[in-house]
Amino acid sequence: MRVHLIKKESIENFAKRNSQSRIPLTKWLSIIKQVNCNIPHDIKESFGSADILGNNSKRVVFNIGCNKYRMICAYYFGEIKIHLFIKWIGTHAEYSKLCKNEEQYTVNSF
Repeated sequence: MRVHLIKKESIENFAKRNSQSRIPLTKWLSIIKQVNCNIPHDIKESFGSADILGNNSKRVVFNIGCNKYRMICAYYFGEIKIHLFIKWIGTHAEYSKLCKNEEQYTVNSF
């Protein structure tokens, strides 16, 4: 199934505030347009450095720009598309802070 990306403007806004992220995020966007996913494992297959989060969270963390940036997305497999909701974007260091408090399972900044 093709990906329906929700809140793409979150990526654009982050790239405006963090100019060094623009090229890696643009590359990620070009890849996501090509991806076909039918199960969560397919996300991992398409993005080898992505991590499917546990705790039945239905979330994935994408490592972007050689691990400089992280993006948390919630996913939902519909009948004809996978819906990918952007929940948070930040630096690797900012993501590490979320992990200390297990906030990566609940954060909804975007």
